[in-house]
Amino acid sequence: MVDEVTVGAAAARTGWSARMLRYLEQAGLVVPRRTRAGYRLYGLRELNQLRSLRELRRQLGVEISDLAFAARLRREPSLRSAVDGWLAGRDDLAWVEWEQRKHERLLAA
Repeated sequence: MVDEVTVGAAAARTGWSARMLRYLEQAGLVVPRRTRAGYRLYGLRELNQLRSLRELRRQLGVEISDLAFAARLRREPSLRSAVDGWLAGRDDLAWVEWEQRKHERLLAA
C-alpha cells in the first residue's frame, strides 16, 4: 500500500511539478486530501490519476485547460445547458446563413 505523500513527493513520483499539481487541484482535476494544517496529501488514487492524466495528454494531445473545462461541464449543469444551447444555435445559424446565400444567388440570377 502506498502511504499518502506531500505535494513535493507526489510531484517527484509522477513527473509533474508541484506548481502544476496545485493548478490541477484548483481546476478540480486531481484533488488531494488536506490535513488539518492545510497540507496536501496524495494517496494511491491521486497518484494514479496524475499518471493517467499524463498518459491521456500524451495519447490524445489534450490540453489541461480542455480537461478542466470538460470537468466544469460535468459539475455545472447550467454551464452544460448553456453550451449545448449555444452549439445547437450554431447549427441553426449555419442553416439560416445557407438559406440567405441561396436567396442572394437566386436574386442575382
